[in-house]
Amino acid sequence: MRALVIGASGGIGAALVAGLTLQGAEVLGLSRSIDGLDITDEASIATHFDQLSGPFDTVIVATGALALGDRAPEKSLRSLTGAALLGQFAVNAMGPALILKHAARLLPRDRPARFAALSARVGSIGDNALGGWYSYRAAKAALNQLIHTGAIELARSHPQAVVVSLHPGHVSTGLSAAFGGTLPSVSPDEATNHILGVLDQLTPAETGGFFDWAGKPIVW
Repeated sequence: MRALVIGASGGIGAALVAGLTLQGAEVLGLSRSIDGLDITDEASIATHFDQLSGPFDTVIVATGALALGDRAPEKSLRSLTGAALLGQFAVNAMGPALILKHAARLLPRDRPARFAALSARVGSIGDNALGGWYSYRAAKAALNQLIHTGAIELARSHPQAVVVSLHPGHVSTGLSAAFGGTLPSVSPDEATNHILGVLDQLTPAETGGFFDWAGKPIVW
């Protein structure tokens, strides 16, 4: 099996590379800090993907950001800005969608394939009872729609593919520590076990879905 992990230098991404390697996969990791891959720049994505030789049986996008620069998640409408909305959309929705666009040709058409983008439960509109975090919530909701729509198209050309959004739970990383509060958390290694376990269990009948770390569907 060959696997590609985008965001491989992050806490979850690095754990995914290690976990897939332990499963016997040949793993390639790409990241901004090590390889210069900028998921918000399609030219950068195209340049990096043009250098890859497929197929990849599994592609996981482990990128994302809860806070961009000094912009913390908004607690009220008064804190909302256009710049924050655009920044969150670029990193958390546009970037993974463009990865899917360029990764599609690298997925096998004649056997099972997996593509997963890490989303978040707070991107669920139906599950939103607390409000706040406007930009991040909206970007993850957009990501879910983009992945769902891409899955419909890819099912026509890749009938054995599973293309999904996954909520890994609250993971103990540097990016999440400042905003996790008292939420129970898991290590990146535990999150990796959950993510890979869910991907192994999903079938093409479930492509386009939004699932949590235990494999349970999350309401849109």
